Amino acid sequence: MNLKNYPLGDGFDEMFTPEGVSRSHYTDFLHLISKTSPKKLSQLQYTANKNQLAMGMTFNVYHDNQGVEKILPLDIIPRIIPHTEWTHIEAGLKQRITALNMFIHDIYNEQKILKDKIIPEELVLGSKDYLHACKGLQPPKGIWCHITGTDVVRDKNGQYYILEDNLRCPSGVSYMLESREIIKRAYPDLFNQLGVMPVSDYPTKLLKMLQFIANKDKPVVGVLTPGIYNSAYFEHSYLALQMGVELVSGIDLRTKDNKVYMQTTKGLRQIDVLYRRIDDTFLDPLTFNPQSLLGVPGLFGAYQAGNLALANAPGTGVADDKAVYAYVPRFIQYYLGEEAILPNVPTYLCREEKDRQYVLDHIEELVVKETNAAGGYGMLIGPKADAHEHDTFRKLIRENPTHYIAQPTLSLSSVPTYTEEGIQGAMWTYAPTFYMERRSR
Repeated sequence: MNLKNYPLGDGFDEMFTPEGVSRSHYTDFLHLISKTSPKKLSQLQYTANKNQLAMGMTFNVYHDNQGVEKILPLDIIPRIIPHTEWTHIEAGLKQRITALNMFIHDIYNEQKILKDKIIPEELVLGSKDYLHACKGLQPPKGIWCHITGTDVVRDKNGQYYILEDNLRCPSGVSYMLESREIIKRAYPDLFNQLGVMPVSDYPTKLLKMLQFIANKDKPVVGVLTPGIYNSAYFEHSYLALQMGVELVSGIDLRTKDNKVYMQTTKGLRQIDVLYRRIDDTFLDPLTFNPQSLLGVPGLFGAYQAGNLALANAPGTGVADDKAVYAYVPRFIQYYLGEEAILPNVPTYLCREEKDRQYVLDHIEELVVKETNAAGGYGMLIGPKADAHEHDTFRKLIRENPTHYIAQPTLSLSSVPTYTEEGIQGAMWTYAPTFYMERRSR
């Protein structure tokens, strides 16, 4: 594969310097790929796509009128991150989730951050995701958020940013784990050469964490799924299988004496820990949404009584709010006394008059997001929208300013990507990411 025609833009490229010199952590890969014919690379991409289908690595897009399952656009060209960069990202993520966990505990208990006016009280207590039933809650081991999905991007200047936090029911890790296996088969020698950090122990670590938050030895663990029609059902079944635990839905469970039991062929068996993949308000129709058919009546009572551990704890969804996101650097300073290692994308809060007016005047240049929406719903990409869409969102913002935030569009770094024309530098693509270990050579 000849890379002489690889296009270099005016921004940061993950593989090449602006002078067209290979970055050191891509040297071994480039040596390998230079000996790979275009036909062979095409076959590798085709095989990767077929392997996803064979493994059942599909997802549903609910707003897609075709109603078909899709595979993720897995790129056969990996994104490689050197050890020094990964340790920086890892430190920033640990710092952020520590502060967020402290924030969630605070707002459901002492509420010191509200009393000190670090964040507007009405923004937190008025959020639809603030669960008043969780006030005074003390989750097992003091941990509210056990699993988090944080979106990290790098801009055209090479700076990493946090795009958003997902603390309720984050999805996607199973696709990453299986994608890694697919890429390992494509480049079997590359992993040892580069010293790629392993990810295959994730299910083991997940299980140990779930067992840790239980209040008994040898706890019974389960994955609580909404069922086979959920877009992430592949992940639910995959993780349950990899951990060797039960995959259950609400219909499989019942409560008695503030304990949760699953129905088995040998009768009822108490379950001690649930990795729940159901949104907060659907967990228990007696406490939250009475219309829920997905949860288990009495489940929250068992949780309050200490007879059941849940990951993540109910109530964590309030930190998913995109208006709350804007205050996370302040949380880090408030709770930890530190500056944020990984910065936020600059954010305009439409609830504030000055920010709102700026958004209304510059909506064609901005990305507007509904604060309580997720997964790309309820948003406007100003530069790609037409005048009618701009006017529609202006009207929405004026009517409900507290429901919206806006951010500038980011020009992202370019990532080497396989195309029919060869390897190109592209943005907004999903590539398997390799984190390199520190190795002496």
